[in-house]
Amino acid sequence: MPANLFEIRWHGRAGQGAKSASQMLAEAALDMGKYVQAFPEYGAERTGAPMKAFNRISDEPILLHSSVENPDLVVVIDDTLLGNPDILSGTDEKTILIVNTVKPVDWVRQKSGFKGKVCTVKATEISLEELGRATPNTVMLGAVAKVTGVIELKYVEDKIRDMFLKKFGEAVVQKNIKALHRGYEEVICNG
Repeated sequence: MPANLFEIRWHGRAGQGAKSASQMLAEAALDMGKYVQAFPEYGAERTGAPMKAFNRISDEPILLHSSVENPDLVVVIDDTLLGNPDILSGTDEKTILIVNTVKPVDWVRQKSGFKGKVCTVKATEISLEELGRATPNTVMLGAVAKVTGVIELKYVEDKIRDMFLKKFGEAVVQKNIKALHRGYEEVICNG
């Protein structure tokens, strides 16, 4: 296993954009010259069902081909999932937890029992303000960039432009870039 391997596990509900965020993160890291993996894992494939997505990012080739068992970062897109023991599976005090919630860090700690570094961002609220709909994944990418330094915002901006410009136009690109930056600027960490 590469010494500099960074592993991320995303938890969300189908339709909230965890798979898309994971893919965009991987493509941005690839553009930075990194080796990457991104893949989802679904239970019942229906909108609203709990699902996971995974990333691996490294400066060296990645030879692992399994789910992320001991993540460096856990991203929770839906705070109603915090009571699920699967969220903390394989974590330790060095793991970082980023949660999309309007509630304080202390609430996240109490609800999850997590002992490591906890970060919160009001991603759904920001996405409603900036995009006019509850799609928190772009905001969460900004928070991931700020907290981990594993990707640079410029590369995520380029991916947003690549993915959205032809399909949705410049106005949607700019709204998503603003949402990305707000996630970066408004994430709060403790511990």
